[in-house]
Amino acid sequence: MRTVDVRNKPLAEVRPLLVKPPFDAVTLGAGARERVKAMFGRDMTAAEVVARIVADVREQGDAALLRYTEMTDGPRLTPATMTVSAAEFSAARQTVEPAVMASLTKAIANVRSYHAERVPQSWMTERPLGAKLGQRCLPLERVGVYVPGGTAAYPSSVIMNIVPAVVAGVKEIIMAVPPARDGSVNPYVLAAAEAAGATMVIKAGGAQAVAALAFGTVTVPKVDKITGPGNIFVTLAKKAVYGYCDIDMLAGPSEILIVADGGADPAYVAADLLSQAEHDVLAASILITDSPALAAAVEQETTRQLALLPRAGIAGESLARNGLIIIADDIAAAMELANIAAPEHLEILTADPFAQLPSVRHAGAVFLGPYSPEPLGDYLAGPNHVLPTGGTARFYSVLSVETFMKRTSVIAYTEAALHAAGEDVIALATAEGLEAHANAVRIRRRRDVADSSRS
Repeated sequence: MRTVDVRNKPLAEVRPLLVKPPFDAVTLGAGARERVKAMFGRDMTAAEVVARIVADVREQGDAALLRYTEMTDGPRLTPATMTVSAAEFSAARQTVEPAVMASLTKAIANVRSYHAERVPQSWMTERPLGAKLGQRCLPLERVGVYVPGGTAAYPSSVIMNIVPAVVAGVKEIIMAVPPARDGSVNPYVLAAAEAAGATMVIKAGGAQAVAALAFGTVTVPKVDKITGPGNIFVTLAKKAVYGYCDIDMLAGPSEILIVADGGADPAYVAADLLSQAEHDVLAASILITDSPALAAAVEQETTRQLALLPRAGIAGESLARNGLIIIADDIAAAMELANIAAPEHLEILTADPFAQLPSVRHAGAVFLGPYSPEPLGDYLAGPNHVLPTGGTARFYSVLSVETFMKRTSVIAYTEAALHAAGEDVIALATAEGLEAHANAVRIRRRRDVADSSRS
C-alpha cells in the first residue's frame, strides 16, 4: 500500500491515480489464460471467450450451457439436474444454522422495508380542456438474477437482487449461480433464495448463464432483464447480450474510498479498507486525508490487522496492487478527489460528515460517520449493495426497486384539447416533412367540422 502526497499539485496530475481503465481492458492472469487455452485450444482475450460462449449458447441452448458448466465448474449436469429441486431446497433449510438464518431473515426484512418506500407510483393529471396525461409504472414480467458462487457463497447478493424484484411485483425471478464441483449449491445461498422469493434456481455461472438467461433455452426461460455482479466474463457477457434484454449495470471489482480527517480512528479506517481488499486481488482500497499523521497511523494499523486475516493473501495482494493513501491539502480537496474517483463505496469519517454530504456528486453509496462501516450496507441496513464500480457511479445508479420496473406514458386528449393543439402539431410535422403525421390531426379536425355543420 503506497502513500502519495498530492498537496499543492494540480488535479491533472492526481487524476490518473483515481481513474481506472475500462473493465474490459483487464488482462487475464496466468491461471485464467491456461484454462482458456485448455478449453479452446488457443490463447484468447476475455472478450473473445465471452463472444464464443454467448454465440454457442444462443445457437445450441442447453447443450452448450451444460458443456460450458462442466468445463468451467466441473459437474456433469443434465437439464433435469441443472434446476435446483424441492428436495435440495428442503435439505438446505435443514443444513443452515438457525442463528445465520435468523440474520438472513432480518436482512430480508430490512431490505424489503427500505425498497418498499421507493416503489414508483402510476399517476394521471388533468390538463386544460379535459386532456389527461400520466404514467403507468409496471413491473417487468421475468428477470434473471446472477449470484457469484463456486468457491465462495454470497447469500447477501441473493437478498439484494431478489427482494427488490419481489417488491416491484416481478412474477418470475430466475436465479443463476455457479455450482460446486459435485453439482451442489451452497445451502445458505439456496435458503436465502427461497426466503427472498426466487421462483427458479439454475446451477450455472459465467458467460454461459448470462447467455442462457438472455436468449432462453429449453430449460432456462428467457428473461427481460439480468441483474447481479460477477467476474470479468459475467460482466462482458452482460455487455454482449444488452439489447436482447436489459441489464442493471456493468460492474467490476469492488472498491472503497474513505475521506477522513485527523480525528478519525486509524483502526476503523484500516479495518474498512481491508473489508474490501479481502474480496479480490483486483479490489481497490483508497484513503484520502488531510492529515499526514493519520496516513502514517493507518498504514501501520493496516499492516497489523492484515496479518490476522484468514484471507490475508488476497487482501495483501489487493493492497499491494491497488491500495492507496493520498494526502490532500484539505477535506474540500479530498472530497473533490473522491468525486473524480466516483467510488462504489464512499465513507466520510470527518468531524461533521453530514456537512460533507452536499459535496458528494458521484458515489454508489455513502456511509457517514464512524459507526456506519461499509459492511453494514453489504448485509443488513436495507439499501442495496449492488453498486456501480470503476467510476461508473458518474452515470449508473444503485440497484433498486426501480431497476425492476418500467414506465409507460399515457395520453388522453379530448376533442377540444386536440383542436387547441392541432395547428401546432400540424406545423411541426410539416416542418419535418412527415405529412401523414400532419394528416392524422387534419382528418380529425375536418371530420369534426363536417359533423358540426351537419348538426
